[in-house]
Amino acid sequence: MREPFEEAVQRHGGTVLKVCRAVLGPGPDADDAWQETFIAALRQWPELDPLMPLEPWLVRVAGRKAIDVVRGRNRRAVPLGELPERGPAVGSIASDAVEHGVEVWSAVAALPERQRLAVAYHYLGGLPHADTAALIGGSPESVRRASSDGIRALRRQWTPERMGAE
Repeated sequence: MREPFEEAVQRHGGTVLKVCRAVLGPGPDADDAWQETFIAALRQWPELDPLMPLEPWLVRVAGRKAIDVVRGRNRRAVPLGELPERGPAVGSIASDAVEHGVEVWSAVAALPERQRLAVAYHYLGGLPHADTAALIGGSPESVRRASSDGIRALRRQWTPERMGAE
């Protein structure tokens, strides 16, 4: 018998949100994709096979919802004109956990698309490389390489000094 839907949201919601943020960056788009994932899950809940692993299925749904958001971004109007200059970030990463989180998600979002998706689905979503390859295309070996390159790029950017460690 399948667990109650509310328990599934509590148990897997964090993983789904990580995947959405890794694909879309922090902000309302990731939150919307998270919400759309669980709306779709709620619609399918009565028909789901109780023996099917739930988290990988939710990660796949989240990936598709995030891709829908990316496609929607490409159809939106782009404002023209001068943008205001960006001021310095307020606070340090070590003292402001919220800003730190936004910067980390921004760094993940800045990765090349294939690396970002491979990191999101494999490391944050827990999908095997073969399943990730089925989602984003290519072979498991190419996805393994893309995820490895993405993690390497993040490690170069997020050194212990940057993280505030001594």
